[in-house]
This record gives sequence, structure tokens and C-alpha cells, in this order.
Amino acid sequence: MSAFIDSIKEKARKDRKTIVLPETTDRRTLIAAAHIQEEGIADLILVGDEDKIMEGAKWLELDLKRVAVINPATTPRLDEYVNVLYECRKAKGMTKEKAREILLNDYLTFGVVMVKNNDADGMVAGACHATADTLRPALQILRTAPGVKLVSGFFLLVVPDCPYGENGTFIFADSGLNQDPTSEELAAIADTSGRSFQALVGAKPFVAMLSHSTKGSAKHALVDKVVNAVKIAHEKYPSLTVDGEMQADAALVPEVAKSKAPGSPVAGRANVLIFPNLDAGNNGYKLVQRLAKAEAYGPMLQGIAKPVNDLSRGCSWEDIVGVVALTAVQAQLSL
Repeated sequence: MSAFIDSIKEKARKDRKTIVLPETTDRRTLIAAAHIQEEGIADLILVGDEDKIMEGAKWLELDLKRVAVINPATTPRLDEYVNVLYECRKAKGMTKEKAREILLNDYLTFGVVMVKNNDADGMVAGACHATADTLRPALQILRTAPGVKLVSGFFLLVVPDCPYGENGTFIFADSGLNQDPTSEELAAIADTSGRSFQALVGAKPFVAMLSHSTKGSAKHALVDKVVNAVKIAHEKYPSLTVDGEMQADAALVPEVAKSKAPGSPVAGRANVLIFPNLDAGNNGYKLVQRLAKAEAYGPMLQGIAKPVNDLSRGCSWEDIVGVVALTAVQAQLSL
């Protein structure tokens, strides 16, 4: 694990938050829970049948005896949670009977309701569920944070032996959620990603709006979208250091930046990369993760009222530990 994630763990330990892990039938979740408990990163709540969880822990030779387990079928708080879900969704046709059925069978929704009810500070899921399964209940129940119009997803990447970014640390956005954001949405993603970088990494964000064009080198509607996004970002978020449109090499490499984007406040020093669409963002982070052997944490979600974060279904237990630590720090900072 990198020095960066070690620093995140240390922040998490200083003000321990309670994080829900609902995917307790997945061995990676149980292994991660044991390490989180051992390292004191967060207080955990595992959702599921305690006997089955402990049986799995025994088979994996893990000690989970000090981790809280809540079984939706036996908890005395089920009626309370049914009312929370009903109140949140009654305008959409939710009944108490339907709410009870959902909470007994959908552990992800159960976890989100616990966060809504302030019985937990955040939730991490997605090791064995699609992003939509994690995001849907979070949006429906927690809603967006005040003043935020768009929820977006980012990956925090830590690239070993990398001279670029913030000592090899980057945010890539949107890499997990919005498929083809408009210019206005790209600008909003740039703003929230910059704030996430500042809060989690503790360094000034330099935000590059990526394109296949740098400063007018190509003409196309796709380029226009990014050019307009930069204009909107400058108007709406004047404190944000953002520039574009630019290609990735101009964004990252000082020598290339001098020739392709001279005078840019971002080119050659970017640490937050905003991709023009989800095809680029999702494949971009995966290429860096696999080819550069980078640590990749996410997709982290930004803009939700309380932290709920997704995992790649290809994640390792170490990834889960890292995302739990990041989620705990988000909870501290109310990101």
C-alpha cells in the first residue's frame, strides 16, 4: 500500500466513523473487515446472518468477534427502518409492506437506510453488485448534498514511481457514473472533483479538461463540448484552477505542455483529469491501473448527502480497506 493510503488510514483513525459493509457473502468483504478492525480504521457494521458470517470467518481463519453484525430479519429496529424507507419513497408509491420486503432482501438498501437514520456514517459496496445497485438507493434515500445538482464518480489513483500529478496521485472523473455529460455537467464534475482532491489529498487541485484536441488543434463537436465546459467552469467556479481543452500528454508532461499549451496554469501539472465521457474515463483509469500497476480506489461518489462509495467488481480486499478509509475521511469532512 502507498504512503498516500497510509496517510488516509491515519486520518480515519483520529476520528473513527462507522461504516456499513452489506456484501457479507463475499470473502473479500470479510477479509477486509478483519483488517479494518485490526488496524482501527473504522467501526464496522456487517449486514447479514451472524451465524453464516461467523462460519465464513472461521473458514477463512478470521477474527470478526468484535465487529457488529445486524441481521435485517431479527433486528428490533426493522420497523423503524421500514418507516424511514416509506417516508423517503411514499411519494413514488412506496408502501410499508413493500418497504419491509425490500429491507429484508436488499442489504444494500438496508445499509443506506442505516446511514439515513444516522446509525452509520457511510457505506461501501459494489464488490459483487453493479454500480447502479449501489447508487440507486443512495440517490433515492440520501439524495444529493445541499447545493449539488449532479452526483458523479471518480477514481483516486496512486501511480508508483510517477513524476506527474501530486507525487503520482490523481483523481480521474467521471470514471464510473455519467455516460455523456453535457458541458454544464462537465464543469460541475470539475468543481466537485477539485474539492474532493483538495480534501482527500490535501494539495491544490490543477484540473485538466481532456479532449483529443489541445487548444484548438482539432475541430469537432466533441471538442466544442469541452471548450464550452471550460468557459462555464471559469464563470461558475472562479476559484477553481481549471484549463482545457487539452490532450493527456499536454496535461501531464511539462515539456509537452510548453509546446502544446504555453502559458496554461494547468498544462504540465494536472492532478485532476476530467474526461469528456464515461468511455474515456472508465477505460482510462483501467489502463493506468493495469499497465502502470497503480492503486485505484473507487468509483468514489461525490455529491451525495452522506458518503456511499462503490467498488469495482474486480476489487481486492486491499481495495475495500482503502475505500473504507477514504469513506471514513469523507464522513469526517462531510464531503
